[in-house]
Amino acid sequence: MKLAVVILAAGQGKRMKSDLPKVLQPLAGVPLLGHVVSRARTLNPSSMHVVYGHGGDAVRTALAKEDPPKADLKWALQAEQLGTGHAVMQAMPNVADDELVLVLYGDVPLIRAETLRQLIDAAGAKAMSLLTVMLENPTGYGRIVRKRGAIQKIVEQKDASPAQLRIREGNSGIMAVPAKLLRRWLGRLRNANAQGEYYLTDVIAMAVKDKVKVTPLIAPTLAEVLGVNDKAQLAELEAMHRAERARELMVAGATLADPARIDVRGEVSLGRDVFIDANVLLEGKVTLGDRVRVGPNTVLRDVSIGADTVIHPNSVLEQSELGAGCVIGPYARVRPGSKLGQNVHVGNFVELKKTVIADGSKANHLTYLGDAIIGKGVNIGAGTITCNYDGVNKSTTTIEDGAFIGSGNMLVAPVRVGKNATTGAGSTITREAPDGQLTISRARQISLEGWKRPEKKPK
Repeated sequence: MKLAVVILAAGQGKRMKSDLPKVLQPLAGVPLLGHVVSRARTLNPSSMHVVYGHGGDAVRTALAKEDPPKADLKWALQAEQLGTGHAVMQAMPNVADDELVLVLYGDVPLIRAETLRQLIDAAGAKAMSLLTVMLENPTGYGRIVRKRGAIQKIVEQKDASPAQLRIREGNSGIMAVPAKLLRRWLGRLRNANAQGEYYLTDVIAMAVKDKVKVTPLIAPTLAEVLGVNDKAQLAELEAMHRAERARELMVAGATLADPARIDVRGEVSLGRDVFIDANVLLEGKVTLGDRVRVGPNTVLRDVSIGADTVIHPNSVLEQSELGAGCVIGPYARVRPGSKLGQNVHVGNFVELKKTVIADGSKANHLTYLGDAIIGKGVNIGAGTITCNYDGVNKSTTTIEDGAFIGSGNMLVAPVRVGKNATTGAGSTITREAPDGQLTISRARQISLEGWKRPEKKPK
């Protein structure tokens, strides 16, 4: 059967105490709903429907900002919050009868694709499946009522008897149901319950009555079915997510100095024998080659780092590419658009922006290189700045192979320093420095006899 995914994302989330809709609260830098949508896409559904309500415009706008943008979502408005059954009703006009409907929740972000595939496989044209969870404390969950092992119905917390409240198997709300049957059952829903809502869970009893097979699947982990109702629960899920991502890195072969102090917010590709120290943030698409070492308190965002490169502590690298054998930091910043060759050194308090540095070149201390093209074997002295911005335009500084830039240089772009050229310390270079020559640009040094430093008047 074709698969239709329906994601319920209309809740207000009052307990969040936030102007941001609940499904847009961030987990690992991504809205809760974004995690669910991404996971659903891995199932290759024929259609995806998001039922939205509170903060609807903000929800739609946030999902429209995906990079790259995607147009596979169909939106259904739930203007009144009348329960989960009512929410699914809003999406059904755009769901075909020959589809299998997978119901997900926009505030349950850690559900795994493997679990969902098992749930889908357990359903069919004349059978449905339901994801349940075993809980030490099931308070707040609908209880799974079984008879001789078979599911009979789901009873919500507020409608449960004392005996039913002792049941530890809870309802996750996630289910796979053939659309034709679901449409029929939704039409029978009534709101005669403590909440005055149309419960989606009531379709279970209807399926049993109609002799439709209901296959339960117990979730492998609690984290997969946990929802978010307040900031404390959001923090708990964040910790679970961090732990799972850290485990993935270690299974892939990385050595983590402290698995509890790493934050992975994207897609990471690893070579062999990678070492990552404490308090490292990996965001976006990050590629780490063989034997890369990442020092503590480092941020790597959308970067590719070649084999045997060492990132010293407290460095920030983003949207850049580094070759093999580089040495970066400590306290270095490599900004977007930079590309480093092999064995490049970018030292402490050095900042790069949209700069290309060829093999073997070094900028070891207290330097800003922006909009620069730097050749092979170049040495950049401490305190050097490429003056690339005149207030309106950005201009390029070109430094050819083998050049030696003296300390404290101001290179006023656009300017070229020639091959094997040398510039004297303290120079301001505004015109081309010729190949192989020493270029010096300094004011004449003088000493004034009889000059006295100003003194403060006694109080």
